[in-house]
Amino acid sequence: MAIDRDIDKDHDEEPDTALAASTPEKSEMPAWWVRRYTFTGTAVGLVFLWLSMTPSLLPRGPLFQALVSGGSGAIGYGLGVLAVWLVRYMRSQDSSPRAPRIAWWILIVVGIIGTVLMIVWFHFWQDRVRDLMGVPRLTFWAHPQTAVLSIIVLFVLVEIGQQIRRLILFLIGRLNRVAPKRVSAVVAVTLVVVLAMALINGVVVRVAMDFLNNTFSAVNNEESPDNPAPTTSLRSGGPGSLVSWASLGNQGRAFIGGGATTRELSAFNNAPATEPIRAYAGLESADGIKATAELAARELEREGGLHRKVVAVATTTGTGWINQAEADALEYMYNGDTAIVSMQYSFLPSWLSFLVDKENARQAGQALFEAVSARVRAMPEAVRPKLVVFGESLGSFGGEAPFLSVNNIVARTDGALFSGPTFNNSMWLEATHNRDDGSPEVLPIYDDGQNVRFVSRPEDLKRPAHTWGNPRIVYLQHASDPIAWWNPDLILSKPDWLREPRGYDVLPSMEWIPFVTFLQVSADMAVAVNVPDGHGHVYVRAVADAWAAILQPPGWTQAKTERLRPLLHSGA
Repeated sequence: MAIDRDIDKDHDEEPDTALAASTPEKSEMPAWWVRRYTFTGTAVGLVFLWLSMTPSLLPRGPLFQALVSGGSGAIGYGLGVLAVWLVRYMRSQDSSPRAPRIAWWILIVVGIIGTVLMIVWFHFWQDRVRDLMGVPRLTFWAHPQTAVLSIIVLFVLVEIGQQIRRLILFLIGRLNRVAPKRVSAVVAVTLVVVLAMALINGVVVRVAMDFLNNTFSAVNNEESPDNPAPTTSLRSGGPGSLVSWASLGNQGRAFIGGGATTRELSAFNNAPATEPIRAYAGLESADGIKATAELAARELEREGGLHRKVVAVATTTGTGWINQAEADALEYMYNGDTAIVSMQYSFLPSWLSFLVDKENARQAGQALFEAVSARVRAMPEAVRPKLVVFGESLGSFGGEAPFLSVNNIVARTDGALFSGPTFNNSMWLEATHNRDDGSPEVLPIYDDGQNVRFVSRPEDLKRPAHTWGNPRIVYLQHASDPIAWWNPDLILSKPDWLREPRGYDVLPSMEWIPFVTFLQVSADMAVAVNVPDGHGHVYVRAVADAWAAILQPPGWTQAKTERLRPLLHSGA
């Protein structure tokens, strides 16, 4: 929080001493309010609180919206205080006139009316976006609950800022004894910032990371009695496996233990099925990313995966999770004559991995693909399996890593499926930025759709209408997915997806507002998977259509795709 009092009486709208002495006490606003809060900060904070209730991408509950609104209001308060302090500092003034009592009363009345109106607007757009996504509407009492909780959160955060201000003023008072007051102010602020950074980096981050590592490490090591070690040699952790069942990690064991049975595959395809191969190496299966990737490739080779019709290299999210729908769909389409290989590079959730393990995701995606690709290329061309790659979210980021461009992935694979890409996906960003004229950012057309298609619903695979070439790359992305559209540029730059007509599951009333839209989309990321399939960051049924378009399996029909869609689940 910016300093809203200077060294003497230097606070926003503070009268000079003579004026204060001559003004009857009964004409003052309540002393507790004037002493603690500034008029400009309160006004700007209210505006930010209101703006946080404007339409965003996804539905929110009352508690979560209260955190968003309270945090937004606190940021607005800080910006208001900072603006006044900077103006005063540049004008070399130690104080600025206090807002008259009538101004406070007007602000209070406007604040109450404005908040009520924004709650009504919040209620309206929440109902619309919930209806759009098939989510139950909030109850009536959820909306006043949101308003009350927002104010509480706002006051708590502002009070934290006040305590920081008091610390700075305390340091200024001590430094004034040996330095000019403006020098003291700069030194005091610098000391507090350095101290905060030291505490955060040296204590808070270390303690937090130790706690998170211990917590998620324990989760990673949990074994479910409902998912015992496989009894087949065609799954990692089973008989003859190069990796132990325990070393696969929680998500690795879930992946290996998942998938349709040969009986289910046979019934679906009305033909005897082959048992699918799944190979996986966990974080504890080998020492280091390259060693783990090599071990996973050897495990694939041991299981006979190179002799299947399709070999799929999957890049996981932070915890080692793989979208089961993407794996299951392949196995159904080829009646089990497939091999899927993957590896774990972290046990932290994707949002944490993105901050601290992003380079690991890149290295893992590259190392695993190169290890598998080398083995495929070593085979006679006539008997090589189809080689495809896939991944979701951070997995799509890692899945792109081995390839420098669309042309490279076309040259080195037989297809790719990337779901819910992130703003750091370089290939996705390049294709989106260089999209064909007239195509929107949320659903671009690149190079006339020759090898790459961007899809939010199955019918988008036909954009443009002409037949596309091979190999094929599909990006599944929803207009309402905050993971795909979050970008630091949202702070001060209006994105094309808010200049152009909105996507099918985004309200037309959503507008770009400096700072606020960034906060809104950031908040939406926390609830990105709490919506039905086909919205937000949930990609399940459309996976069937995507793989069918990418690989065009022999004998596969649209009727089979329709039958397969309801059988898929993400496994999350």
